[in-house]
Amino acid sequence: MPVTGKASVEDRLGFLRAASVRLGIFAGVALSVVSIGWVVIANRVPSLAGLATERNMVAVVLLAICAAAPVIRFLRSPAELLQSGLLAWGIFTLTYRVLCSIFVRLDENYSTFHVFVMGAICYLVLATLSWVGTIVWRVRATDHSQLNH
Repeated sequence: MPVTGKASVEDRLGFLRAASVRLGIFAGVALSVVSIGWVVIANRVPSLAGLATERNMVAVVLLAICAAAPVIRFLRSPAELLQSGLLAWGIFTLTYRVLCSIFVRLDENYSTFHVFVMGAICYLVLATLSWVGTIVWRVRATDHSQLNH
């Protein structure tokens, strides 16, 4: 039997059913929106130059909140934490690359690859800590059940 167009579209978009993918996309878009706003305001609104420190602090806090969403949601699931975090950071890195092509001096301090590696290492460390914490949690739960016998 021939496959209908509707079934094949549903099959192709089946990966969106995973919560880690949906949150990764959402967090990546949120990171991108905040970074675009930050760079545009910093470069195109000269009247806020006197508030540069405050502007930068607000942007960093917003970026940290958006980047922490996968960590908070998947703290006890290291594989999903890593998948969601790397997807979010990958989307953010692509946005950073586009911003670097528009604002040519943006990548003087950090290249696109450097930005991706910094975020990937952070999510890898957090996923590893989550994995170790999950193991410790399971061992402690097993020890408590053995004591009651």
